[in-house]
Amino acid sequence: MMAIYRGRFAPSPTGPLHAGSLVAALASWLDARAHGGTWLVRMEDVDMPRCVPGADELILGQLALCGLVSDEPVVWQSVRSDLYQHALDALIVNGQAYPCACSRKDIETALLVRGLSRERHQTAVYPGTCRPERGGLHGKPARAWRFAVNAIQASVKWTDQRLGPQTQDVTTEVGDFVLRRADGLWAYQLAVVVDDAEQGITHVVRGEDLTDNTARQILLQRALGLPTPTYLHTPLVLGTNGEKLSKQNGAQALDLSHPLAALEQAAQVLGLPAAKADMPAQALEAWTRAWPA
Repeated sequence: MMAIYRGRFAPSPTGPLHAGSLVAALASWLDARAHGGTWLVRMEDVDMPRCVPGADELILGQLALCGLVSDEPVVWQSVRSDLYQHALDALIVNGQAYPCACSRKDIETALLVRGLSRERHQTAVYPGTCRPERGGLHGKPARAWRFAVNAIQASVKWTDQRLGPQTQDVTTEVGDFVLRRADGLWAYQLAVVVDDAEQGITHVVRGEDLTDNTARQILLQRALGLPTPTYLHTPLVLGTNGEKLSKQNGAQALDLSHPLAALEQAAQVLGLPAAKADMPAQALEAWTRAWPA
């Protein structure tokens, strides 16, 4: 058993949980319990325009029906702006963040001029137009703040507890990424790094679709002098179109008229044996014993 383990489940309150969300929630809860650790819930609601009023309480209610209850008071990102501003200020002072005037169209045009294109769903690699050494804002008003990726340190290696060794060159695959958006909202990458460190998170268990965020977050952790958690990315539940099940592709809200049945389906995705239980609490106990610690 580890002396200290702190894990978390961090949903965005853009609607009720769906089957894919429960897989990530169950896996993070089980990993914490198997290691004798603490499990937290954090509402990642920095993208306020996408958040649905009341969805946060609905999610907490859904988790509770499944026996998944945060060990500490739930945290909402929307009230933590001062923490994110402090981190951005530190990066600016160290020359690791700079203002950017580029719109999405500007970025696409710059890439086309260079003969580059991107695949569907792929984020456009920022070409560094507004980097200070390239003339900065070029007389235009600032729209966003970006992290200045150091090309020498941009190739990040880490080991995922399920997927094994991982490598990403952030310079060539992402470029200088956004820390604060043009609309003034905080970007996910900065907020999640600050929150994980402030809450003392040692292990991050989340869906496999978030794997490619990990390298950016590790770079930010290094730049801010913060510890890097252990990462485990869980299998995804796919929609009928073969893509990740999500609210964007019509994922239905969890049917929790029988919570144990919903948990059994999530456990099956995680490769866990049938619990042969009558209640969620009994199933969770059985799966905790089966979870690798």
